[in-house]
Amino acid sequence: MKPRLLPAFIFCLFLLTLFASADQTKPDQPTRISKQTRMDLIRGFNSELVYIRSPFPMGKKGLILKDGKLSPSGQELQQMMAMWGPAAKPGDQARISAIIIKDDRIHFEINGGPVKKQKWYQRIQVGGGGGMTQIAPNDPNANPRGSYVDLVFNHYVPELTPQELKDLLHPVFDFNAKSAVEAYLDTLPPKVQNAIKGHEVLVGMNREMVVTSKGRAPKKIREKDGDTEYEDWIYGEPPHDVDFVRFVADEVVRVEIMKVSGEKVVRTEKEVNLEQPTVAQNPAQPEVRPANAPTLRRPGEEPDSRSPASAPDGRRAPRPAAPPDLGGAGPTGPSPN
Repeated sequence: MKPRLLPAFIFCLFLLTLFASADQTKPDQPTRISKQTRMDLIRGFNSELVYIRSPFPMGKKGLILKDGKLSPSGQELQQMMAMWGPAAKPGDQARISAIIIKDDRIHFEINGGPVKKQKWYQRIQVGGGGGMTQIAPNDPNANPRGSYVDLVFNHYVPELTPQELKDLLHPVFDFNAKSAVEAYLDTLPPKVQNAIKGHEVLVGMNREMVVTSKGRAPKKIREKDGDTEYEDWIYGEPPHDVDFVRFVADEVVRVEIMKVSGEKVVRTEKEVNLEQPTVAQNPAQPEVRPANAPTLRRPGEEPDSRSPASAPDGRRAPRPAAPPDLGGAGPTGPSPN
């Protein structure tokens, strides 16, 4: 071979190798979603009733689902739920109210979405000498209560069947549950599931779990031990077993069972750990009030030393800590619910 033809030969060999590798990888790459599939998915999933598997916070920020993982999650999601409230909780039934297929994601809105949408006639205005007026003014009390989840793909939305899309949405939506209880149980740890199926209560459960396990309590008693308020839910009456379930806030801290034989069983050690919502303000860091904060005191009046916000440096005095163990037996006397 002549030396001057060698570069051309090497270039042609490089092109053949490149085309061969492209042909080998092409069948493994998913194709983009077609226009017909877009229409079929929107038509099939719009207005679909589903059961919720993950908490949805209210507000303009929803959830993002990519590669089977949700964000935000964990402590960040719990703080959003505590700050803005829940748009939907696990086990709730919701309706998919809108589907928007974008470049690399599918946007699902539930229960109307996080933003209130106007009707076409609410945009019409009439004018006169006094200015413009809407013929159908907006209702200020009609606040949006929904949320959304974005199903994100790599680079673009691929061709999908309805069942494949349901499988990808399984972390947030349950399309197959027959009841709200069935959908709710599927989101709980196995130990909690077995306890609820056996109508038992574990220390560490929340109120929703107890209601699912034993139903609503026929009798409730509220008491106070020092600065800690608690509530006892009472199930059963003699001559049968009587269960006393004690709550502090939303968590079971004590379970007492009075059996027919006279035996008393008390459990106070935590049996299940659940992520509980936390307030946005860290109690370890006292709130600092600005110097010009509004007050009801008259000019020149000294702050009351008994007030929780009467520290001389402008900080709120910390509240006394709750006792580590409430102790004691069951409720001692009735009080209104």
